[in-house]
Amino acid sequence: MCLFTSNAGLGPPLGNSAGIFSDAGWYATNQFALEVIFHNRMKRYMCLTTNSSRASAIFVPFYAGLDVARYLWGYNASVRDSLSLDLVRWLKSQPEWAVMGGKDHFLAAGRITWDFRRPSEEENAWGGKFLVLPEAKNMTVLVIESSPWHSNDFAIPYPTYFHPSKDSEVFAWQDRMKQLERPWLFSFAGAQRPNRTTSIRGQLISQCRGSHRCKLMDCDSNASKCHSPSSVMKTFQSSVFCLQPSGDSYTRRSAFDSMVAGCVPVFFHPGSAYVQYLWHLPRNYTSYSVFISEDEVREEKVSIEEVLSRFGEEKVRAMRDEVIRLIPRLIYADPRSRLENFEDAFDVAVEGVIERAVKLRREMFDLEGASSAFEECNSWKYSLVGREDKHEWDPFFSKKKR
Repeated sequence: MCLFTSNAGLGPPLGNSAGIFSDAGWYATNQFALEVIFHNRMKRYMCLTTNSSRASAIFVPFYAGLDVARYLWGYNASVRDSLSLDLVRWLKSQPEWAVMGGKDHFLAAGRITWDFRRPSEEENAWGGKFLVLPEAKNMTVLVIESSPWHSNDFAIPYPTYFHPSKDSEVFAWQDRMKQLERPWLFSFAGAQRPNRTTSIRGQLISQCRGSHRCKLMDCDSNASKCHSPSSVMKTFQSSVFCLQPSGDSYTRRSAFDSMVAGCVPVFFHPGSAYVQYLWHLPRNYTSYSVFISEDEVREEKVSIEEVLSRFGEEKVRAMRDEVIRLIPRLIYADPRSRLENFEDAFDVAVEGVIERAVKLRREMFDLEGASSAFEECNSWKYSLVGREDKHEWDPFFSKKKR
């Protein structure tokens, strides 16, 4: 990871010999570099104070993801948990913690939530247990994929390859994405998941191969190409719709790469975006995406090409315009500079954290009356619609992913 922590966490600059990118602002960013990027952005945040009594929220610059990643394979549970336990012991000893018991503390952990939610103390159980520690349950933890059944983690976008340093780079990129010709109706970049019996990737690859309107980047047979930022972005730039099924978990970095390329994402599970990035994406998901139930794909009840072909030119243009409008909120600007007219993913996340901390403070000191208590297993539902009533997506979340 050392190479990818260079340039304030953006990684090495990308060349543009193929003309896929713009000439500035593009980097070979690792999808797990978020906490380094976030910390470097926080250092230049305009509203920092060293007086904690005046702070709405308190940032904890702990790289939980980089820590646990060192020990995910081949180490026992006590090693995976060691630094997290040291951290919470230290935090509890600080006077700032005592004010709200940590409810105004937050950090960015650059991996998916399941890497921090070990389900048991068995040595072969996956991940660390940072997010299940009592202290962490009080904090607001930003991750690239949150749990629908827990209330202390919040999903923010995966890092993409685009990190503009000035507004003009954003404007120019948005204009270019609007004007591109897109010869493919839809595309899929990814590999099968033969070890996951519920995965629909095999069916999607089969449907794509059977359509003359689909561009397939098969990562089983051509893995090196799938790790090439220019090859991936070229595929997305040439497509109207981009298929974004679940992978090892609900979410994919690819969804954000495709949206930066102006491609309308097609999701197959609400956990892939709709109940995840509530601060960054519109609640009206039909304005920027297409939803096709993975159950219908699995049971071979639906043709992807037929569904996507039904969208008229005007509707497609409206969805693409919305995707392109959202680009600034989905990217992390270069931490060494500042955008003037756009809020990027960092800005949106910090606003969300502060709003939550203010709300918790009011509830804690009874300035707002009754608290917003709800069953934690219904976190996704409460966050999405503000209540725990029966919902059309209940079947998707009846069984936990892990």
